[in-house]
Amino acid sequence: MIEWIWPWAFAALPLPFLVRWFMRPSQRVQSALTVPDLSSFHSAEVHHSNDWQRQLIKLMLLGFAWVLLVTATARPQWTGDAITLPTSGRDLMLAVDISGSMATKDMQVSGEFLDRLTIVKAVVGQFAQARVGDRVGLILFGTNAYLQAPLTFDLKSVNRLLVEAPVGIAGGKTAIGDAIGLAVKRLRQRPQEDKVLILLTDGANNVGEVEPDKAAELAARDGITIYTVGVGADEMRLPSVFRALGNRVTNPSADLDENTLEEIAAVTAGRYFRARDPQALVQIYDAIDELEPVEQEAETYRPIQALYYWPLALAMCCVLLMLISDLIRTPTAGSR
Repeated sequence: MIEWIWPWAFAALPLPFLVRWFMRPSQRVQSALTVPDLSSFHSAEVHHSNDWQRQLIKLMLLGFAWVLLVTATARPQWTGDAITLPTSGRDLMLAVDISGSMATKDMQVSGEFLDRLTIVKAVVGQFAQARVGDRVGLILFGTNAYLQAPLTFDLKSVNRLLVEAPVGIAGGKTAIGDAIGLAVKRLRQRPQEDKVLILLTDGANNVGEVEPDKAAELAARDGITIYTVGVGADEMRLPSVFRALGNRVTNPSADLDENTLEEIAAVTAGRYFRARDPQALVQIYDAIDELEPVEQEAETYRPIQALYYWPLALAMCCVLLMLISDLIRTPTAGSR
């Protein structure tokens, strides 16, 4: 159906007639003209008739343009039929570590080593887009934690915001506690049965105002289940300074605090997962994807499309026709 946001704008329709009524001359002055010859009035009558027709067309265009402008001001919009959104009743918040250490290239794909964040973006982005019916939000954290996307059904936008996030933009350190605290704040007003946080990091909490254990207790108190994911290889070979000594083996995940991540998951009745390679990360999110959803009342919305630009464009066309009419008339008048 077509609805009007500002229907009271139609009260302005008679405004030009009222202005004309109150501005009309109070008395008409008739003047007499004495001419010696009436032969020249024949051509004048023809020009007068043409002018009258032009003025009538111009007046009609002007009136039509006014009606269209008032119609556009009333802001018509088309409201479609109600559409039921498929919902599973789950509010799913994703917290992704984008600190400087996520640039470590220890994830091997097809013989090539890629940085951790690139792999995480691919796996988590695919996971988010598959959660059709869930509300999904995104938190990015480093030295600080930021809400990048609130809980929404727009999964494509969540994925795009994740993909566009550069490593280190939130700072070089890791504020796990602040990320959990921010998630608790955003999920607190939601129903008790359907709140989940999936937190992914490759380090340990070394900055922030909230300690991870305190944040986990707050989450548990609000009925939020936290699944923690530790990402990073256990072994990485680096070229040695001396070629004769061969490659140097290091542990790129030495800073990963698995104990804290396990405690966070245990306190909130969740689970801790360890992703040492891309394949393990995919399997982890597949396992999380199998969580039993909690049913909830379906939500509906009506698609709305604005229509004001149609009468506005027609009004502009009427004004343009009036200007073209004046331009065509001007040379004729000058040639007489």
